[in-house]
Amino acid sequence: MKKYEAMVLSCMDPRFQPKVYKYLKNKKLTGKYSSFTIAGAAIGVTAKKFKKWHSTFLDNLSTSIKLHKIHKLIVINHKDCGAAKIVNGKKKFNSVVENRIHKESFKKIKKVINKKFPNLKVGFKILSLKD
Repeated sequence: MKKYEAMVLSCMDPRFQPKVYKYLKNKKLTGKYSSFTIAGAAIGVTAKKFKKWHSTFLDNLSTSIKLHKIHKLIVINHKDCGAAKIVNGKKKFNSVVENRIHKESFKKIKKVINKKFPNLKVGFKILSLKD
């Protein structure tokens, strides 16, 4: 059986897909990960605004662990994130606010993963759409 290393949680934004591919290729992970793509990545699976999506992600992650024997979750969010804007609501939004939302989503997902899947490693990355 082929050795898979990780599940990658990333955002569905079409502008982001080439960035995720390039990042994972540079990490030599091509063909070694399962993928879960949803609006906002970590924001989409932790924010109250998207609560209905949370269990879907966790069920998918559990399936990837069972089927592909993955040992790591790689979470890749991006700057200029529409889901972060939705979560922020009508309040002032800038890069500082957005960064706080990303970091908070990382903290929340790490807490959930550590509780439900204590042996799973978790890594985080925020990519820019401009590079």
